Amino acid sequence: MRKLVEAIRNITRTPDLRNRVLFTLAMLAVYRLGAYIYTPGINTAALAQFFAQSPGSVFGLINLFSGNMLSRMSIFALGIMPYITAAIILEIMVVVWPYLERLQKEGELGRRKITQYTRYLTIVLSVFQSLTIALTLERSTVPGSSTLFVYHPGLSFTLMTVLTLTAGSVFIMWLGEQISERGIGNGMSLIIFASIVVGLPTGIGNLWDLTKNGTWGALAPIVLIFLIALFAAVIAFIVFVESGQRRIPVQYAKRVVGRRVMGAEMTYLPLRVNSGGVIPPIFASSLLTFPGTFALFFQHRWPFMDRVAADLGWGEPLYTLIYVALILFFSFFYVGIVFNPTELADNMRKYGGFIPGIRPGRHTSEYISRILTYLTFVAGWYLVLVCLLPEWMMSGIHLQHLPVWLGAGWFDAHAPLWLLQGIGINFYFGGTSLLIVVGVAMDTVQQLEAQLVMRNYEGFVRRGRLRSRRY
Repeated sequence: MRKLVEAIRNITRTPDLRNRVLFTLAMLAVYRLGAYIYTPGINTAALAQFFAQSPGSVFGLINLFSGNMLSRMSIFALGIMPYITAAIILEIMVVVWPYLERLQKEGELGRRKITQYTRYLTIVLSVFQSLTIALTLERSTVPGSSTLFVYHPGLSFTLMTVLTLTAGSVFIMWLGEQISERGIGNGMSLIIFASIVVGLPTGIGNLWDLTKNGTWGALAPIVLIFLIALFAAVIAFIVFVESGQRRIPVQYAKRVVGRRVMGAEMTYLPLRVNSGGVIPPIFASSLLTFPGTFALFFQHRWPFMDRVAADLGWGEPLYTLIYVALILFFSFFYVGIVFNPTELADNMRKYGGFIPGIRPGRHTSEYISRILTYLTFVAGWYLVLVCLLPEWMMSGIHLQHLPVWLGAGWFDAHAPLWLLQGIGINFYFGGTSLLIVVGVAMDTVQQLEAQLVMRNYEGFVRRGRLRSRRY
């Protein structure tokens, strides 16, 4: 604690660093202020009732990353999701479109061009999403009633909603870029961080209400201590893995640069354990929400679609199986797109580098690929564990819904109720959101640490800088 207080004092003593921190906080405050400016013509009470009935749809996922702004239909209802989607699309297109690949290799000028394309695509996606939301709200009612979401449907409402939500999304994009340029940390990541963390007081309040109302009986204090310890252990586990690296030694031979002879040197190629980050769970969650979204969109007209949506609900065996498979698939798919071992091996050979004991060229590429495959396999199961644990705490593992030949009757008769139905707690931080919160916090602290060390101050850790785990 003394180290933390001293680091905060060092931040306040440095005018430039202090101004950056204050600017970041001010921009995040502006972002949160937009949560209370509503889009005109919306029945907010009916909309809140709809979101309470559909937490597992794609609307619930977008609502989470927008800080519950979509459930209020504020001017920032789309949040940062259009920009994130555009950035992911451009990142994938760089691999498959030679023009973008050439731009990326042109240095700073090429990256600026790709950033400009990302902005344009963000506007296009925002217009499409806001138009879809406006038309859906006009045609829909609250499930089970005739209450409309829109007071006065029509062309004027559609145009106003598209203009309002698109402008709000572009403004959020501008806020994120300003934070990245003039503040501390990655602006887009910090906006998502603020959107998720804003619900923490609600989660703490729900936990306290369950304890105070005697939901767990005489064991309430023990359950509360266990939940707090489990939450801390999960965060420590995420920090441990996210900071982990596999450092491959690389030896550079002597070479002549101009009139200088560069001596041989030893360096390391750091490969992160979780190179895919939070992208695989986000993709997997998004795909699994579509059946529930279609069932809500078509007002439960087709029993087959309702049955599929029910089987893909939280805690259902089919949902768990597909979720695990999708996370593992996207872990390998995304890493395969953003990481090219062949290109890396060619660049090492071009500059006279080699891995001791491994021949340059194809053998180096195969060696790096094997290590990356191993790390991705471990990271995939790590993401599965972190993402499923909070969901099982909320909804349980519905093993009683398995087919009879897989022992559904036995689980229904002998398995404890807390295992099948959860422990009755609204664990606010799901797996994906918890990964985002911890990852963004680590990156921001590392940037603050670097700024303090650069100014000859001690940072948040005793040795002056954060060190990555080595495997």
